[in-house]
Amino acid sequence: MSGSSTYRALTLAGGLYAAARHAPDKVAARCGAATLTYAQLSERTRRVANAAHHGLRLEPGQHVALLAPNCLEYLEIVAGLAEAGLAVVTANPHLTPAEFAEICADAEVRAVFVHPSLVENARASGLSADVRVITLGAGYANWRDTASAATLELRVEETTPFCISYTSGTTGRPKGVLLSHRSRALTFLAMAQEYGCYGVTDRSLCLAPLYHGAGFAFAFAPVFLGGEVTILPQFDPEQTLRALLESDATNTFMVPTHFNAIFALPEAVRARYRFPRLRTLISNAAPLAQASKERIIEYFGDGLLYECYGSTEGGIVSNLRPPDQRHKLQCVGQPFPCTEIAILDDQGREVGADQPGEVYSRSPYLFNGYWRQPEATAESMRDGWFSAGDLGRVDAEGYLYIEGRKKDMILSGGVNVYPREIEELLQSHPSVAEAAVVGVKDDYWGEAVIACVVARTDQQPDAAALEGWCRARLASFKRPKRIEFVPALPRNPSGKILKRVLRDQFEAR
Repeated sequence: MSGSSTYRALTLAGGLYAAARHAPDKVAARCGAATLTYAQLSERTRRVANAAHHGLRLEPGQHVALLAPNCLEYLEIVAGLAEAGLAVVTANPHLTPAEFAEICADAEVRAVFVHPSLVENARASGLSADVRVITLGAGYANWRDTASAATLELRVEETTPFCISYTSGTTGRPKGVLLSHRSRALTFLAMAQEYGCYGVTDRSLCLAPLYHGAGFAFAFAPVFLGGEVTILPQFDPEQTLRALLESDATNTFMVPTHFNAIFALPEAVRARYRFPRLRTLISNAAPLAQASKERIIEYFGDGLLYECYGSTEGGIVSNLRPPDQRHKLQCVGQPFPCTEIAILDDQGREVGADQPGEVYSRSPYLFNGYWRQPEATAESMRDGWFSAGDLGRVDAEGYLYIEGRKKDMILSGGVNVYPREIEELLQSHPSVAEAAVVGVKDDYWGEAVIACVVARTDQQPDAAALEGWCRARLASFKRPKRIEFVPALPRNPSGKILKRVLRDQFEAR
């Protein structure tokens, strides 16, 4: 109970402060040649909190924005501002000035922290004159270091949002997802249990963007739990392999796009790197094709790969462990600790084993709702259960399979077609690197199944061969009516394929 004398709120910085007390001189985070010990990171976090509250006169419940690529300051800014009761809009650094301005206006931000490389973008966004802009570098360091290093005497409840993560807007206007201290602190503790690689002797490599919900979670969990994290400023496939080796990493998190880029490297390049300390590989953000899993296991080794399914709003929902990777095909595993999963039909009734429906979950990791969009929040919930709009099924052993997005399901000739089944089949062909399947309006079929394929760099595209591959393995109503080779699939900065863009391109023809 919050009124109990023994109660201590779960806050983002709480684990960091505890680790600093036990091992102040231990390195907490690295980025390039720069490092921060736990004592330094803890002190900086407190100074940021004091500078925001006393210097900027910001009050708990107000919002600020952070516009920056991956950098060492990211951790202290988010944690420090959160200690002051502020919610940080972790903005995508690739936003146009107009997009950034829209998000800042929607969130009613009172201050913006901006990386030097993005100052012009921030200026071009036309921020209100009363929004304070602080540029990372000497000015920011002076602002931070002139503030007190004492603990800010301010009560922050664990249910308070520490972050507003805006959705990518692939299906409409971006929504601000309110994430609480409690939801992420509990997530970190569950990650330590589930993945077994976030102890004080572990080293994590962070290469995903920190502005993204999963990218930040997998970067902050190590310092919350007393480990060490190396942050890469940006992703490069060979640099990532080199960093895995040189940092002596025991774990890392990647999205399928990262793995695809690594396997696009010449085999001779990949052969230079082996990772004796690596124990855990975690994939998330988009479905990992079975063919990709086989390549990952072959290169990195057996017993390492985990695939988790979730969303910014729902947190980690399920997790497929290494022993299941080769016999639970196209599966995303069993429920994450303290998580319940239900598959519901359109009337909200739970369906039986192996019956398709909409995937709902409930757990302590759920978001607080969408900022200023109560209708959207209500639409995503059903009696305390959250849905990200995915379709799936649960087998008799409790394993979850994602069939695709509810809005991506294709109705062709009056029959439901699930794109992921066709995508998995196409990606199992040796000449295919990636595939995306969409439904395009068609006078005869209602929606025609269209496949967009990226060929492997060492293979010659052959539509006829792929059509034969599908004909031998798919029912006629599932077969693509057309297969088109494309140089790359359109993606948002989180790595998710923009199927809406593909549909629009085909329908515009």
